[in-house]
Amino acid sequence: MIKNEISYAQLLETNNLIQQNSDETYWLCATRTVQESKIFPVSAYILFSYLNCFYRYPELLKKIEANMSAEEVGDRARSTGVKILAWTIPCFYLLGREMLINWGVIKPTDAVEDVVYVMDFWKRFQLSWHRNNGGLTNRQNGHRAQIFPEQKLQVFHADAFECVPGDELHNAAQEFMATIAQYGFLVSCESRLTIHNHGPYKISENREMLVRDFRELAEYDFPWLDGVAKDLLYNNLTVAMIVEDTHITLLDDWGSFEAEPELKSEHIRAVGLWTADNLTDGHQPIGMDSPEQLTQTFAELTAQIKIATTKLWEQMAGWSRDQQMDAGALNYFAVPKELAHIAGCYESRDWMMMDDRAERFRPLLNDEYGNLFLGELVGMITQPSQQAHSYTMAQHTDKATKGLSFIPYSILQDEPYTSGVGPITGGVTNLEPKQDRYRTSEGVMSEAELNERCKKFTMTACTEEFRLLCSDWVKYHFHEDKADDLFAIEQRHSRLLRGKGASLSRDDIETLRNKSK
Repeated sequence: MIKNEISYAQLLETNNLIQQNSDETYWLCATRTVQESKIFPVSAYILFSYLNCFYRYPELLKKIEANMSAEEVGDRARSTGVKILAWTIPCFYLLGREMLINWGVIKPTDAVEDVVYVMDFWKRFQLSWHRNNGGLTNRQNGHRAQIFPEQKLQVFHADAFECVPGDELHNAAQEFMATIAQYGFLVSCESRLTIHNHGPYKISENREMLVRDFRELAEYDFPWLDGVAKDLLYNNLTVAMIVEDTHITLLDDWGSFEAEPELKSEHIRAVGLWTADNLTDGHQPIGMDSPEQLTQTFAELTAQIKIATTKLWEQMAGWSRDQQMDAGALNYFAVPKELAHIAGCYESRDWMMMDDRAERFRPLLNDEYGNLFLGELVGMITQPSQQAHSYTMAQHTDKATKGLSFIPYSILQDEPYTSGVGPITGGVTNLEPKQDRYRTSEGVMSEAELNERCKKFTMTACTEEFRLLCSDWVKYHFHEDKADDLFAIEQRHSRLLRGKGASLSRDDIETLRNKSK
């Protein structure tokens, strides 16, 4: 493999990004609520997924960038929503690397160019995704995720319907969110990867808005939803939830949140429902003509999801351990696959297969070893490669540890190193083959058709005319026609804001809401 020249500056930045993720990985794992699955070998499949990430991410991210830059992918993802990527891309990949270093399969001087590239791709995507708050991660923003621009937030704020505990809309929304959370937990093999939250967004002195995304609901990429989710018409659903008299104090890079006082259903005071994917021009309202229609929509979706949940339980109950391992590992590994969809280069064989090189380690990953090794790798930080010199004080523990290994700077001088793991050559799966059916906002289509449609489609907000018009531009140009045109992109589907332009303040929105009651 021909080596590309790596600079000192690149290594300094790469190791800095590695350390940022090392510190946050420990914090996330130390503060996480742990639930042991009685069905899936979760720890074992997580480790299995890390290996797949290490062997496949470099090639697959390069394939995405052969079609669209990480920055442009980030712009489009920000317009429609995407699964949790802030932590998953770098840490799944780097933890796979750390596993192999500790097993003696590779050294920190192996796959150097791969590591530099994966971290650089992640950095550029994240900066684009977080463009509206200027950070790289939620952690950098005080564990907040204020992703959406003002024009989209105004629509969510304006159109959400008021509700109070005990009324029909409140009850329907509460049952819907409980049901879809349970379904999503099962879809993602008893993990939380189908649920993503961002915010908080300030609505008033005692109100905040949390945006909740429920993704991967219908027949799409996962083979285990073929047939099971055939009757679900929306692959992604977004709930804007306005809460009162509670403050969301933390929203981390796993999309988990905390509130003070604890957020309970009685704090919910308004809700709205939308859908979006790579073929919609922004978020499309669902059942948002009236509170009664939204109540009925929630009830219908809840009934449909309950049926799909039962079917999925029945299917998974008959799985072998190898099928459980594959589904869980692929669910984790394939978190960035939506970026391939955005770029129009998704192939099931890339994202729904276990790499031959990862497959070699399947026999090692029994339940006992999986539980113990994962705990030591991300919690106790006890592996040989994670030990630092005795003067070291780690950020959260004061121990002489470093969760993720740096690339040694000596490679810039005379230390031998390897460039990467090489191309993807083959993969295996114990799951049923994926049917060529993908549910989208434009109906069901084949993989080839979906790729072609995604390549040709650009949402209006991401066209050259509007893509670089940020909140700082709006601040000084809100009185201009072009600013009105920018806001009209989101307002075209709004019940209350259609044609209102760019001059409304948050208080103006609240006045419109009060008049519409």
